[in-house]
Amino acid sequence: MKRREFITLLGGAAAWPLAASAQQPAMPVIGVLSAEWPDPFTDRLRVFRDGLRETGYVEGRNLTIEYRWAEGQNDRLPALAAELIRRQVSVIVTAGSTPAALAARNATTTIPIVFYLGADPVEAGLVTSLSRPGGNLTGVVTLNVEVAPKRLELLHELVPTATVIAALVNPTNPVLAETLTRDLEAAAHTLGIKLHVLHASSERDFGTVFASLVQLRAGGLVIGADALFNSLSEQLAALTVRHAVPTIFQFREFAAAGGLMSYSGSLTDSYRQVGVYTGRILKGEKPGDLPVQQSTKVELIINLKIAKGLGITVPLPLLGRADEVIE
Repeated sequence: MKRREFITLLGGAAAWPLAASAQQPAMPVIGVLSAEWPDPFTDRLRVFRDGLRETGYVEGRNLTIEYRWAEGQNDRLPALAAELIRRQVSVIVTAGSTPAALAARNATTTIPIVFYLGADPVEAGLVTSLSRPGGNLTGVVTLNVEVAPKRLELLHELVPTATVIAALVNPTNPVLAETLTRDLEAAAHTLGIKLHVLHASSERDFGTVFASLVQLRAGGLVIGADALFNSLSEQLAALTVRHAVPTIFQFREFAAAGGLMSYSGSLTDSYRQVGVYTGRILKGEKPGDLPVQQSTKVELIINLKIAKGLGITVPLPLLGRADEVIE
């Protein structure tokens, strides 16, 4: 073989790995946009990854995930959504926040968006219907906002002598705040309870909120569904114990951290389905063709130790309905 032919052959052989590499498809990137902090989200993200794994996607192996956390500041969400779009993500997942879903929707009409919400996505203007979402959004809805009146009813059942009860909402999340206020006021009227609606948009507001509870002589507190309150559930639980205020919130973490009671849809079921939907979209399905999934499972958790500390005797029928009793 002539020297020139050998060099040409060798050069071609060296190029084979480069050519093969160039033909490999780029690893898809998912953008997770959340109004919360990363640490409280660990368990939910684990379940979300389980759902992705069911469809064949594993972070770090054939998938990259970019995370953007607003850390309780809803006004940061539009800029964070824009960052993910510049990153050219394949799908945006908005985790547990109506403002995050709205920020993503306002930022793009082409990149698929998978949301997890506790509110009605049709009422929020995210989809045209649950069965045929249309557009570039779909996701999973739990009953967290819808069952807010039930939380008030459960608290009234536990503390029947309380004639004044407060509700806490986040005014920077107006879609949820307005819905919760309307529904809780209607439920309070039915139950014959005086309801006071208090506002908090950051942890700094909590001191004022609990000072107001004392002034109002509120016999109980219903914490509204909101990403800020979700992330700070341990702090809120500690404050309710310190101020001896019987309180109900949405997630088990609140009761486990020292809150009295929680009542909500199942996070495990919801976040797994978000992962499954994200994987299906990565495989080519259109979000507008995937019906919005509705989680109908609800869980009642009662912290019996806190109830005893507050001098509350939990009625046996209520204990019997609890999915978990923390002692």
